[in-house]
Amino acid sequence: MSQPKFRHSLLALAIASVVSFPAYAQAQDEQEQQAEENGKLERIEVTARRKTESLQEVPVSVSSFGAGDLEQLGVEDITELQQRIPNATIQVSRGTNSTLTAYIRGVGQQDPLWGFEPGVGVYIDDVYIARPQGAVLEVFDLERIEVLRGPQGTLYGKNTIGGALKYVTKELTGYNELSLQGTVGSYNQRDIKISGQTALTDNFFVGGAVASLQRDGFGEYVNTGDENYNKDLLTYRLSAKWLLSDTMDLKFSYDKTEDESNSKGAHRLLTSSVTGQEPYEDVYDSNTAMPVDNLVETEGASLVFNWDINAEWDFKSVTASREGYTDTNIDFNATGEPIFMVPAIYEDEQFTQEFQLSYTNNYNFDFVGGVYYYDGEACGVFGTVLPMYLAAFGGVTVDNGGCVQTESLAVYGQGNYRFNDDLTLTIGGRYTSDEKEADVFRYTYLGVHYINRAGLDTPYDPNEVIDTFGQPFSVNSNFNSQGDWSRFSPHVALNYDLSDDVMIYGSYSNGFKSGGVDMRGDKSLNPTIDEPYDPEIVDTFEIGMKSELLDGRMRLNSAIFYSDYQDMQVTVQRVVESGISSQVLNAGESTVKGFEVETVFAATDTLNFTAMLGYIDAEFDSVVYEEPATGETTDVTDAWSFQNTPELTYNLGMNKTFEMESGQVVWSANYAFRDDTQMFEAPSPLDQESYGLLNTSVVWYSVNGQWNVGLHAKNLTDEEYRVGGYNFGPTFGDDAVVAYYGDPRTFSLSVGYKF
Repeated sequence: MSQPKFRHSLLALAIASVVSFPAYAQAQDEQEQQAEENGKLERIEVTARRKTESLQEVPVSVSSFGAGDLEQLGVEDITELQQRIPNATIQVSRGTNSTLTAYIRGVGQQDPLWGFEPGVGVYIDDVYIARPQGAVLEVFDLERIEVLRGPQGTLYGKNTIGGALKYVTKELTGYNELSLQGTVGSYNQRDIKISGQTALTDNFFVGGAVASLQRDGFGEYVNTGDENYNKDLLTYRLSAKWLLSDTMDLKFSYDKTEDESNSKGAHRLLTSSVTGQEPYEDVYDSNTAMPVDNLVETEGASLVFNWDINAEWDFKSVTASREGYTDTNIDFNATGEPIFMVPAIYEDEQFTQEFQLSYTNNYNFDFVGGVYYYDGEACGVFGTVLPMYLAAFGGVTVDNGGCVQTESLAVYGQGNYRFNDDLTLTIGGRYTSDEKEADVFRYTYLGVHYINRAGLDTPYDPNEVIDTFGQPFSVNSNFNSQGDWSRFSPHVALNYDLSDDVMIYGSYSNGFKSGGVDMRGDKSLNPTIDEPYDPEIVDTFEIGMKSELLDGRMRLNSAIFYSDYQDMQVTVQRVVESGISSQVLNAGESTVKGFEVETVFAATDTLNFTAMLGYIDAEFDSVVYEEPATGETTDVTDAWSFQNTPELTYNLGMNKTFEMESGQVVWSANYAFRDDTQMFEAPSPLDQESYGLLNTSVVWYSVNGQWNVGLHAKNLTDEEYRVGGYNFGPTFGDDAVVAYYGDPRTFSLSVGYKF
């Protein structure tokens, strides 16, 4: 085994990372070795356009993060990428442990209710993940993570109008590999990760990985003694690859994640008018009147067939299925008194099939196109338990549930034509046809009822709910709704090489997020709630530059973008006598514009600096909606602002390597800043002021490359920062204004060994 060498390119983090740091490899091709000897940045490869290309040759805003780089920094899950990507919000959703909230350039989806579509598409390898539950993916057994910014409607389809996040797992090579890593840290963190692969025959490879991630809570439920913000997660992945011939291979993959962390308790921002409880000094402490049991399970399987037909044509088939289950409790009041409680169950399943054909003539033209089919069902039920309201009747319970069935078919294609060595034209398009059918029920019962998990064969059958709770006092909703939409999403780009080291490009991209039905709809309050809401549409124009300067020691990439955002879907919830009234608005017209700059500079052979800057100006041009109860129109154009979209984001990082007889020590540090952030469209007490996070890592790598020991410190200044919350104001006799927070200061020590 050769001695590891420090890669000055810092692989993925050379693009948008907060720090740049080393990657180690047992073998490097001649190009990479020459780059290192000359002190230059190495080539970074991405698959943003469904083929392998150099990052510097792709006229798309994309960031790529290598597995070794993320592990070196101690990155635990994909939400930590938020610090490293301009104009992005990637974090755990309010009141959950593993549900993802993702926004890029002002576009996303905060509400994780079944039936709502994400605005940033998440992919594991080539498989689209339709639901945000369980989408906070852990960093293990991966090759890289790519994040594409801006609409990706042509190659990645609907629901990627903000961008796409691609989690690429480690490829099976047939080599004998085994890696072990153990981590201990603050709050009794104790993680174990094991991965490996081997060849059973000359043409049949198998691999697997498992991770057990445990941590005590950052706080506690004071009134019960249970842990709050703890972690109890097990995830594993199995794969097999069969080389059918020199031109064909078949790969099977299976993954499963089980998260049994406690439900997450919120921090009250106001003193309770019912109990007199004041906000706790520790923002991670809470109270609850509900059980803290919580379960999120996700699993999926895929079968990928590759066929190199000849030197010019390639064929790929991706067949996949996934399913998820969530059983959770949210205490919106967080006082310990049963005032405003919501137990909930979500279930989903999906089947996808993609056929893809690619062509290249090695001269001036290449093309990729295909057909994509999606069939999915998302179901759920939640109860709003209000025992202090209508006390004479022993309380009130409102049960809301149903299913939404989605079927989608798309045809797409994109080609690149090179007029000469310097000028390339890209033209693509995707036609998508979407059909949805939803069943929604909403019943009000006198008395306090909890969802009987054991008594319901499915969590969404209204007949079984009635059998369990008896006849409802009021039927607020019980309707079926159907909708269908079709859309052609074009893409055009022109890129020109000013020199061997500088490329400029201009592009236009269109994308849409599917329409749907409000699964919280209360027809007794809004007679038209059964009518589907429309899709969102985004048209984005972008001008960018990708360059390598100073004889290959500096990489500087930048982009300016302008987006016309139409029919933005906004969920508005109001407090009414019987609970919470919901309405999904297509909120008029919006304009989003801004710029992004990412750079890495190898100052010396052992010292590197990185910087990232993102600026965004997102404004509503017109938002006028009708009040269901009165029919009056309300203009909130000047009152609303974009949620989860800070105007300024930046980070600065450095990386220094020290040579030792025993190996190498790499010290890295970074500071990541986020501007003021509004949690919802309307201003609220939850809004987060600007803050910055300071992180540092010191990692030792042995001479033979087998051992590594890393010490990681995150949020060194112990900043308190909100990542979500609920703002219902005076609700059922008390103020339900509660917040959820990002991680406090933590330290961890990791030891890894590779056979």
